Amino acid sequence: YSNLAHEAFPDTPIIIGGLEASLRRFAHYDYWDDAVRRSILFDAPADLLTYGMGERATREIVRRLAKGESVSSLHDIRGTAFIAKTADECRFEKPVECPSYENAKSDKTEYAIMTRVSYEEHDPIRGHALLQRCGKHILIVNPPQLPLTTEEMDAVYALPYTREVHPMYESLGGVAAIEEVRFSVVHNRGCFGNCNFCALTYHQGRMISVRSEESVAKEVEGFTRDPLFKGYVHDVGGPTANFRHNSCKKQATCGMCRDRDCLSPTPCKNLDGDHSEYLHLLRRLRAIPGVKKVFVRSGIRFDYLLQDKDDTFFNELVKYHISGQLKVAPEHAVDSVLDYMGKPHFEVYEQFLKKYQKLNEKANMAQFLVPYLMSSHPGCTLNDAVELAEYLHSIGHMPQQVQDFYPTPGTISTCMY
Repeated sequence: YSNLAHEAFPDTPIIIGGLEASLRRFAHYDYWDDAVRRSILFDAPADLLTYGMGERATREIVRRLAKGESVSSLHDIRGTAFIAKTADECRFEKPVECPSYENAKSDKTEYAIMTRVSYEEHDPIRGHALLQRCGKHILIVNPPQLPLTTEEMDAVYALPYTREVHPMYESLGGVAAIEEVRFSVVHNRGCFGNCNFCALTYHQGRMISVRSEESVAKEVEGFTRDPLFKGYVHDVGGPTANFRHNSCKKQATCGMCRDRDCLSPTPCKNLDGDHSEYLHLLRRLRAIPGVKKVFVRSGIRFDYLLQDKDDTFFNELVKYHISGQLKVAPEHAVDSVLDYMGKPHFEVYEQFLKKYQKLNEKANMAQFLVPYLMSSHPGCTLNDAVELAEYLHSIGHMPQQVQDFYPTPGTISTCMY
């Protein structure tokens, strides 16, 4: 598409962005080619790449282009990447150089080092610009943008979305998937869960941004004026539904830890497991006139939920916010595989399951857990797969679906693969 756009409009700057551009900003393994490809910037080709969610970078690019600046002058914007001839074109102090495309392609250790460095510097507070040589040129990836403030998040979600699929699908009978999301609400962004197979860390980052209660409540109040609304809010979630604030207090000033995950292999002692803010939001939403039920269908991070010393949220989640079944993601039943995934050991899931069952009994309700499971993750042997199958058989569970591992560009699990 970029090549065609360039042919049609040779003098128009081309800026690429979105999830694919984010994950392919460095040299990366491509499953379809079964090869390490260079940065997508070289193949597109484009003048500039925005990575992450991109609102701030996009607005700054548009404002400056509108003022008559050339695209080549926009190399000082956080959350962007570009191709340069020399390292001196980097506008940020103390850039870090990672292994070149040629080295990452020919040497798996170099590829692993590249992956590690790119993750270490993917932090908006302490991260540095990164350089990667490719032939006679240098890819320069500027430090990430800071997460949006609550006020900025509110502004994004106050835009006049139609909540409809494109009219082109009407003649095809529409798109059934819209029914699950039409009356769902995103209240947060980012994820400090940091699963090794997940692209969220590399795209949205580990720091949490949230909308205000007022913003979320206003959106749900708008549902009640829609003739299609039957009184059911299908989801109040995001990447992880029960993340509503930073994982610890030092995050806002120091950034995320370079050498420590918040939840794995065990929860950090500084982790703040308080759910009171999310609980207050859900209580407010279910009190809105015209709302019958408010469900939570995004994944609940169960190991984080267990860190809350107060069971009030867990009790109300079971009593008011589950539509018959709750989705959680143990991913596997074998601890060695879970270590490769960056997930908690299976005993944590079993602890959660017991507590969930007790709370359902206490509320006199019959609700189920739907465990997300993954096969073929790097490090998972045939014996591990058999052990998972035996566990499922022992509890009489027949999964309706299982995710088979896919090596998404840029993730740590893809590096393992």
